Amino acid sequence: MSQKNNGDRRSARERMQEERVAQEAKTRKLRQLAITGTVLVVVVIVVVIAVLVQNSRTSSYSASQAPAGTIGTNNLVIPVGASNAPTTMDVYEDPRCPACGEFEKDFHTTVNQLLAQGKIVAHYHVVSFIDRHDNGQGSKNGANALACAQNVGKFHDYHDVLYANQPDETVDAWADRSKLIALAKQVPGLDTPTFESCVNGNSFGAWVTAVQTDFDKSGFSSTPTILLNGTSAYPTYNGADISPASLVSWVDAANKGKPLGTVPAASAAALASPTAGNSPAAGG
Repeated sequence: MSQKNNGDRRSARERMQEERVAQEAKTRKLRQLAITGTVLVVVVIVVVIAVLVQNSRTSSYSASQAPAGTIGTNNLVIPVGASNAPTTMDVYEDPRCPACGEFEKDFHTTVNQLLAQGKIVAHYHVVSFIDRHDNGQGSKNGANALACAQNVGKFHDYHDVLYANQPDETVDAWADRSKLIALAKQVPGLDTPTFESCVNGNSFGAWVTAVQTDFDKSGFSSTPTILLNGTSAYPTYNGADISPASLVSWVDAANKGKPLGTVPAASAAALASPTAGNSPAAGG
């Protein structure tokens, strides 16, 4: 009898111990699940916050913040030339982009003559992605300065001056806004306290960000990106290499039988000048 009781007591103790071990294991598992769940919640919260912050950055821009005279969805495009020209040339450029500098060097005179003749209207998309890859501020500062020039009707003259004085991509010279202001002296009527304040105050910073965001969504990944009536034209167009002569022939072919755009005489004379905005000077 006593042996049986002892066996029952041992068996009960063993069962209690087993139950305690099982309960402790269950408690540990629940604790681990709780910790994992907490971590996941934190991660989700961080992701949501990041998305909201990013959305707030892009959604903080409105078309009313764009420089005067811009066009297109949310006023992200700067037009140059006759709005009724038969051919549209879209130009996506980054102020720090060396390939853009080469394009401007090679095609500056030809593009300006096509504009002056009313054969094309240029739509400039001023992007600023090189700052992300090379670090710095030159792309964004340059884009903002171009917007400041656009706001007072001096974009294209200043655009040509910037590219004629473009610093090496690896030297973020335009992180110093005073150099952008100094270059404005080459554009009659641009070197004013208003322009200086606009550049130093990054007045169109939200617009610059919005233009870059639009470029990120466009499917294009490099600059310069040049389109003729929506078709890629750089470095080739319909299988043919681009050159100043071929660009003219492509435009003439696209314009065949169509009336040319109307360009004010003063604007046409300035654009047709072979030296317009093409005089390198110190400060770049």
